[in-house]
Amino acid sequence: MLVNLSEILKIPTARGFAVGAFNTPNLESIQAVIAAAENLQQPVILNHAQIHEDIAQLDTIGPVMINLAKKARVNVCVHLDHGEDLGYLLRAMKMGFSSVMYDGSKLPYDENLENTCEIVRIAHCLGVSVEAELGRVLRPEGGGAMDPEDEALTPEECYTNPQSAKAFVAATGIDALAIAFGTAHGIYEAEPCLDFSRIAEIHNQMDVPLVMHGGSGVGDDDFKKAIKAGISKINYFTYMSLAGGQAVKDYFAKNPGKELRFDEISEIGRLGMQQDAERAMKIFNDEN
Repeated sequence: MLVNLSEILKIPTARGFAVGAFNTPNLESIQAVIAAAENLQQPVILNHAQIHEDIAQLDTIGPVMINLAKKARVNVCVHLDHGEDLGYLLRAMKMGFSSVMYDGSKLPYDENLENTCEIVRIAHCLGVSVEAELGRVLRPEGGGAMDPEDEALTPEECYTNPQSAKAFVAATGIDALAIAFGTAHGIYEAEPCLDFSRIAEIHNQMDVPLVMHGGSGVGDDDFKKAIKAGISKINYFTYMSLAGGQAVKDYFAKNPGKELRFDEISEIGRLGMQQDAERAMKIFNDEN
C-alpha cells in the first residue's frame, strides 16, 4: 500500500527502529526490495534519486514504482531522493510520489531554508511529505568523486549543527531531516568514524525523524548504535546493487561456459539484491 513518509516513519520513530530506503533505478531492484519487505512483513521506502536520471528517467521509472507500491502487501513510501530543483520535485509530486527530499545542503543556510519552506508549502497541500538535509554528507549521491570543496572541509564544518537543525526544522515544517555525522555515499575506503553523540543531541531537540544517508558499508553494530541514538530512516543502495552483480559473477564461476539469456541473468541479479535487502532490513527493523 502506498503511504507517505510521515505515515511510514510514525511507528519506527516511536518504537526506536528504522525503515530502509532503497534506491531502485530499474524494475529488478524495485521487485527485489518489495519482495524483501513482503517476506519480512516490514514497511519499506523506494527511492529514485535525481542523479539516476541518466540510468532511468523519472517519467519512465516513477509510474512503475508507484504502481508496484500500491499493489504491495506492506506499506511502501515512494520517495524522490536528492532533488535539487523545484521543477523536478513538482514533476514527482504530480506523478504520485508520496514523499520528496529537497537537497539544498550545498547552499547557504538562508537560501536552503527559503527554498525548503516553499517546497514544504506546496508538498503539504498535496499530502506529500518532505525531507530536507542540513550538513554535508561527503561524496555525491551515486558515490562519485568527492567535490574538491568538500575535501577541504573539516568534520565540524561538514557535520550538522544541533542548534541550526532545531531552528531549521521549526522554521520549515519539514517531516524528516537528513543529518551529517560521518557517513558518505558510495563505497568506503576505510571504516567510517561516526559521531553518535551528535545524532542523540539533535534527536533530543526535535520531534521529526532523522535520516542517515550513505548507509552502504556501515557495520551492523554502527547501524544499531545510530538507530539507538535517534535515526529512523536509513538510505541504502550501493551494497545491494553490488550484491546483484556478485550473484551473477558467482553463478558463472560455478557454471563456466554456461550461456544464459539476459532475462535469466537479470533474475539472478534480482535475487541477489533481494537477499541483501532482506539482510539490511533485519538490522534496521530489529526492535530488540
